[in-house]
Amino acid sequence: MVRSKAPAKKQQKKGIDFKKIKRKLGRKLPPPNNATNTEIKSKAIILPEQSVAAEKSGLATSKKGLTLKELLQQTSHHNAKVRKDAIYGIKDLFKNHPEELQSHKYAIIQKLRERISDDDKLVRDAFYQLFKIDIFPACKEDNQGPMVSLLMPYIFSAMANSVIDVRLMAFKFFHLVVENYPPTFSLDAEKILENYKDIIQKNHFYVQDKSKLKVALSGLAHCLSLLPCDESDTESQKKGPLQNETLLAYEQDTAKDCVSFAHVCGRLKEIVGVLINCFQDFIPLIHAPRGFDADSFDCIHHLLRSIGYAIKFSIRRHMQRQTAWQPASEEVTLMILDQDIASILLKNLLGSFPLNPENNLYGKGDERYFRLNSVLTEIFLEVSEWSHFPTDISNRFLEFIENTLLGKITRSIRLSKDIHEKTLLALFPFVPKLILRVDRDWRDNLLQAFTIAFSDCKPESELKLACISTVRDMIIPNGDIFYPNASDRTVNNYQVAWVNKLPSLLNQLGDKHPVSTQVVLQLLLDLGRVGYLNTSPTWEDDIRNFFSLCQGEGDVPGGPFASLPREAQELALCFLYYFTTDKFSSPMMNAIISCCLYPQLEPAVLYRIVEILHTAYRAGYIQITDHFGFLITLIARFKVVPEKLQSPIECNERETYCGTFKEVTKLVCSCLSEMGDSSLVLQIVEKVLLEQIILKPALDNGCAILRMICVLDSTPTRLSERSVTTLSEFLPGYMIDIVNCIPEDKENSYLYIQTCLYYLVPCYFLFNRSSKLTEQVLIRMRSMISENTNALELVQDRESGRNSLNLIQCIISVILLMHNDVKVRKIISSFKSEIDLILQNVITLQSSRSTSLTVEGKHMMKIAGERLRIASTSLLA
Repeated sequence: MVRSKAPAKKQQKKGIDFKKIKRKLGRKLPPPNNATNTEIKSKAIILPEQSVAAEKSGLATSKKGLTLKELLQQTSHHNAKVRKDAIYGIKDLFKNHPEELQSHKYAIIQKLRERISDDDKLVRDAFYQLFKIDIFPACKEDNQGPMVSLLMPYIFSAMANSVIDVRLMAFKFFHLVVENYPPTFSLDAEKILENYKDIIQKNHFYVQDKSKLKVALSGLAHCLSLLPCDESDTESQKKGPLQNETLLAYEQDTAKDCVSFAHVCGRLKEIVGVLINCFQDFIPLIHAPRGFDADSFDCIHHLLRSIGYAIKFSIRRHMQRQTAWQPASEEVTLMILDQDIASILLKNLLGSFPLNPENNLYGKGDERYFRLNSVLTEIFLEVSEWSHFPTDISNRFLEFIENTLLGKITRSIRLSKDIHEKTLLALFPFVPKLILRVDRDWRDNLLQAFTIAFSDCKPESELKLACISTVRDMIIPNGDIFYPNASDRTVNNYQVAWVNKLPSLLNQLGDKHPVSTQVVLQLLLDLGRVGYLNTSPTWEDDIRNFFSLCQGEGDVPGGPFASLPREAQELALCFLYYFTTDKFSSPMMNAIISCCLYPQLEPAVLYRIVEILHTAYRAGYIQITDHFGFLITLIARFKVVPEKLQSPIECNERETYCGTFKEVTKLVCSCLSEMGDSSLVLQIVEKVLLEQIILKPALDNGCAILRMICVLDSTPTRLSERSVTTLSEFLPGYMIDIVNCIPEDKENSYLYIQTCLYYLVPCYFLFNRSSKLTEQVLIRMRSMISENTNALELVQDRESGRNSLNLIQCIISVILLMHNDVKVRKIISSFKSEIDLILQNVITLQSSRSTSLTVEGKHMMKIAGERLRIASTSLLA
């Protein structure tokens, strides 16, 4: 048997341990299968109030979103750029949020003061500008004392820094502090001066860079300008609109100032020596043909200014001690002008005058040389009071002063007007004493030059005020200045010429420049007090125009005087008293009256004018007839209701004018009662007063004239028969006007009666003194009622009838007012028959059938007649 073949077995594939994978070049390899996945996935967790922006909400931030605290912290950063940016950020923050500075100013200063000594120049400059532009101006109204006390220790530390630029910034910043708070210098003057002396003396940086020297010298000059030289300088720190305004911030009194500067004289002597040595280094540059640059000029100018201030202070201190006879210690009495310093001044400083390349007075040059020569001249004028100089040096300075007064140098070098005026302002105070020290020829030249300068000044300029002050010193004895009397004709002629310019100057200034006008008035008053008002023919015209201008259209009736401040008006009135001692003519009196009648004149000024003129009369300076004319004209022409106040809307102003006129009337009556025997005075003015009565003045003016008569009259009356007749014709109409012009107030009858009583009282006095006058007035009233009763019977015109009826009612009201007064009732009881006749006419009128008399009119007459009948019945009792 054949065995069948077994099926063939399928070949199995062998396992592969490492499979090769072909990779293409440039492809990234996949990660291995056993690689660990390090990727972390998370979700954001949101928590409220965790953002930085939310933390700063409501806080002031800079443009970069930084708060004030963060910016202050960055000012101490080690990186200079960060510190600088932080200061600029603070500046930006203050610009948009100024309240931040006011709220945190002390904390800000405590942090920023460290930057005074910063080693980076840009940071120091940014620090300086921040205080100059932002911090100090914003704190100007605050008390800056605590701020300065925080800054000064760091300033002194920076002044002693070994880096010269840091020291210069310290002096520059200190200058800024003193400009904003002047008492800083007086708080530690000796230490400050020592630092200035040290930087100028020991560091010769100015040889290479004069701009650095200028930083120190400008601050020194400013500090020395704050030294109090005399009482007037001290007063100018507290007040005085024309004084040095830089010192207005001083808050210390005079005694404290004297103590603060009591021990600086010795230090000033050292500084003057250092400054003179420094000046010597500039002399070759001054006389160089090419001149010097701006920085060199500033350095020399500050040098000379500092020397001048130091010398002035020391001399004034010495003069004060001599005047007060005060013993002083050796340190205090140390004078700058000892032998060594005086010789140095003469040889190296004043001996080099004039400063210009040609070394002569008329050498060509710009205004810078003129300014330096002006400062040298001030130093010469200060020192020359205490030390004699060679004739050639003195003549050079005197020639410069004369030519400056005449303006010759100004024209030769085309000097600017401002610089010339500033130079004259500095020279004028020395002129009075200088003229006393020089010989006759120089005296005449300087007097003539000053007179020309005085005439050339503009009336409103500060230069004119300085001239006026100089004129005062050269006329009025003042301390050690005493000018010759009238025996020296040359000086006297110049004095008269100056004084004669003052009245016209008053009118040129007018009320547009009240401060200048006040200065002129003060001088005129002082001249009057010393008896030096030698008036020229034009004096009265100028003074008259000052008080009253009525010569052309547009002129103010009250003149410039009426619009001046109260203080200036008082000076003018006091001067007017002395002016009357020389000449007070009728035109002048009319001008004063016109001024008094000016509606806008203050009542107090009006009263003061009356008082001044009455005082002048009592002193014998005004004739009695002129004074009477002034008082009567004032009362007769015064307008209680000026034309511009006629509208009823301004009734309150009318009451004001009435009150003013009542006070004037009272004042005039008081003056009349003091002018002598009343009977004699009445004889003089009776005719004039009655002439005014005949003119039928306004109600208030008539009342005032009657009061003047009553003041001078007595019981029984001294008035003539003619005067009594004139009054009897005037009084009925006057009394009717009282009732007619003063409306009856039924709600306040007391006020109505009191108002009427003010106007009726003079009539009552006259009635009491003259029964004849009373009788004639009543007869005149009865006659007026009879005439108007007959007129009502004849006329048919209702308007005319209404006027007649109103007149009758006014007369009845007058009689009833007289009846209400107990004393007057007794007076008119003697003339009851006249009142009965008046009553009879009223009764007759009630039964009239005239068509001009309405039913209402008849009813009113019935009421008036009944009231008059009751009054007449009471007279019988």
